[in-house]
Amino acid sequence: MAKTAAKRKDDKAPKSVKTAAKQQRRIQKDIARADARPSKQKDGAVQAGARVYPAPPFKPQHQAKPGSESALDPAPMYDAPFYKGSGKLDGKVALISGGDSGIGRAVAVLFAREGADVAILHLGENADARETLAAIEKEGRKGIAISGDIRDSAFCRDAVAKTVKALGGLDILVNNAAFQVHSPRFEDLSEEHFDTTIRTNLHGYFHLTQAALPHLGKGCAIVNTGSVVGLEGSKELIDYATTKGGIHAFTRSLAAHLLPRGIRVNAVAPGPVWTPLNPSDRPADAVAEFGSKVPMKRPAQPEEIAPAYVFLASPHCSSYITGEILPIIGGHG
Repeated sequence: MAKTAAKRKDDKAPKSVKTAAKQQRRIQKDIARADARPSKQKDGAVQAGARVYPAPPFKPQHQAKPGSESALDPAPMYDAPFYKGSGKLDGKVALISGGDSGIGRAVAVLFAREGADVAILHLGENADARETLAAIEKEGRKGIAISGDIRDSAFCRDAVAKTVKALGGLDILVNNAAFQVHSPRFEDLSEEHFDTTIRTNLHGYFHLTQAALPHLGKGCAIVNTGSVVGLEGSKELIDYATTKGGIHAFTRSLAAHLLPRGIRVNAVAPGPVWTPLNPSDRPADAVAEFGSKVPMKRPAQPEEIAPAYVFLASPHCSSYITGEILPIIGGHG
């Protein structure tokens, strides 16, 4: 009786309502049929670039800090053979911390390809630094490598002075060097560990920026390396995520401070990138699956991140952009 009454009530509905309901049921059936069809979408890593990039699982591997690019398997891809320079940084001088490997090396190569001379800072990875210098010189530009600890303000002042003397000035500063080691429990995060992360990732940026500023003027740029964990947090990288969030705030605040001088300040916030930073952080078995959880199901290669630094450093590309954080994280889940 109840169903008959409901049907009689439905029969009294306006024709437009019946038509709409019928349309909805037809769409519903169409989607049900589509859901039942086997998916043609391939599982695995997304390849949307000019060449195919490595995807997990990788060979299990672990390195002692600070890590070596030459020991990584597969070797990080940094040379961007399909990227053509067009003079975006002609006549510029750039200083890149952590420039011997990883993102820093890829940025150094593309800066040189765009016409800049490049100084790289590194902690002590001399073999990696020599390879980066050779890559800079292959692009027809001058390069110098300076070894030292960016936690030391005196070293930062000396590195800037050496850059200016050897290369004739300073136009672009890339703060990129970082320390990262996971901690499975907050109680295991020692004061020494926390202090090392803070002093490297925040004090280092502070010291180097302060040393560079007297040489920077209208049209110059500072590009900082942030991180997706500075946007989203990370349960096992609490100290590192804290510093990266601080770098994002430092970027926006410094951009507002330096705007009247015509100096732009921006940051790139990468997701997982295949560099020595992570194999020297995680256990070997975790490294084997590095980058598998992002929507693209693989880590970025350094050459996929570096063009963003060119964009933010070049006054031809981003003269109206300052105080921005550019995430490059392999898609949003």
